[in-house]
Amino acid sequence: MIRNLLCATMLIACLGCKKGHNKEVAEKTQQEEKVQFEWLSTIKVGDANTTEISAYSIKTKKLFIANTLEKEISVYDISNPKKGRKLKSIHIDAYGGNVNSVAVHGWRLAAAIEAKHKQDSGKIVVFNVHSQKMIEAYTVGALPDMVCFTPDGRYLLSANEGEPNDTYTEDPEGSISIVDLEKNTVANVNFAQWESRAEALKNGGLRIFGKNANLAQDIEPEYLTISDDSKRAWVTLQENNAIAEIDILNKKVANIFPLGTKDFSLLRNKLDVSDADDSLQLRNWPVKGFYLPDAIDHIMYRGNEFIITANEGDARAYKGFSEENRVGLITLDKKRFPNRKELQKDYNLGRLKISTTVGDIDNDGDFDELYAFGGRSFSIWTTKGELVYDSGDDFAKHTIANKRSFNQGDTRSDDKGSEPEALEVLDIQGKKVLFVGLERTGGILVYDITNPKLPVFMHWLDHGGDISPEGLVVLSAEESPSGKELLIVTNEISGTVTLYQNQ
Repeated sequence: MIRNLLCATMLIACLGCKKGHNKEVAEKTQQEEKVQFEWLSTIKVGDANTTEISAYSIKTKKLFIANTLEKEISVYDISNPKKGRKLKSIHIDAYGGNVNSVAVHGWRLAAAIEAKHKQDSGKIVVFNVHSQKMIEAYTVGALPDMVCFTPDGRYLLSANEGEPNDTYTEDPEGSISIVDLEKNTVANVNFAQWESRAEALKNGGLRIFGKNANLAQDIEPEYLTISDDSKRAWVTLQENNAIAEIDILNKKVANIFPLGTKDFSLLRNKLDVSDADDSLQLRNWPVKGFYLPDAIDHIMYRGNEFIITANEGDARAYKGFSEENRVGLITLDKKRFPNRKELQKDYNLGRLKISTTVGDIDNDGDFDELYAFGGRSFSIWTTKGELVYDSGDDFAKHTIANKRSFNQGDTRSDDKGSEPEALEVLDIQGKKVLFVGLERTGGILVYDITNPKLPVFMHWLDHGGDISPEGLVVLSAEESPSGKELLIVTNEISGTVTLYQNQ
């Protein structure tokens, strides 16, 4: 009798437990269903290499697109996001060579415009989003590659890449320009004050290796994200494999964080290294990879800030100086690589591009270590440059699973893989949702990074005909013309802009 009562009690408890579990699962499923983006519309802006970066005006419901082929800012009315309507473009010939980036805050549209001679000083030009007329033009550093407003709207910042010319006879300094819109002043912040610490930074992993270049010349700022309080910015130094922290109020470089390398011999970091094997083979290899991030964003978690990077990879390959070579064309150390003959075959490591600036540890003319370009992933870092999370080989696995033409028909396996180029984070009903665009395979991966130490893959977005997502814009339901969260993807090679809506 007692045993029967115990069994009955346990059964009721288990049923209650199961009911509670089912309720928890149902609530979780319901919450996940609230984040499900689907294709809404596509705008065909122009031919290949037309569209680069976009910015949206909440006030006018206009989408401004950096059109590098036509050397203009293409403008579309997306008040009906199902069908964009083309408006009069903004021509930028009078201000310089080409437009690399656009940003909007309130009634201002800012455009980063390089000089006709790219090594000369560029401009940030500000337009009125209503009239589209120029308000002010500010002279900034060489090759402004990305522009953004601080959240409070007081400052405009540009990351000025300062690329050398092809013969490497001109190499301007990389810099960050800070425009004070209240005082109408410009401060060009360079890295010259860090010259005395160049050796220590190089020993810590900073890549300073350009031909006859000092630290200030060699630094190449790529992409910016700005703290919520508008006091600090973090900028990717892509070729240098680092992140710099910018003190906006004091207009100086506050810190530089070398990012180190990714070990592709570890189980979770498999990759395809050959474009000559006629197959998609994810394997571990005795290779390290520089992260070399492009886009950057940040989030808050439990009172701390975290930085997210898209680890695209980039090599210096100019007529006057190139760091690239293939594993099959170099000499490998006999002791470090006893199976070197097999490794150097084209269907193994032979086709993989590596950097010749590092790897010869004992300076005897052969390579003891191999360093490839790019992490083929996204990473999350502390604001001190400490790695919190890396997505490992997720991108390659999801690309294969979604039956995409991996690395454009396997042709990019020997280079930098899918090349994660763009990323943005959007708050959706308590979740931090990350979107990552893959330049070489196409497609957008969606992750829940609410807990930056435990990101969770959510789903994959892909629209046929879109090639090479270069820039992403995310809009909250309050900002969106449809009243639902929107993702706007600017695809460079296909000349298309595609809108996805949260269902």
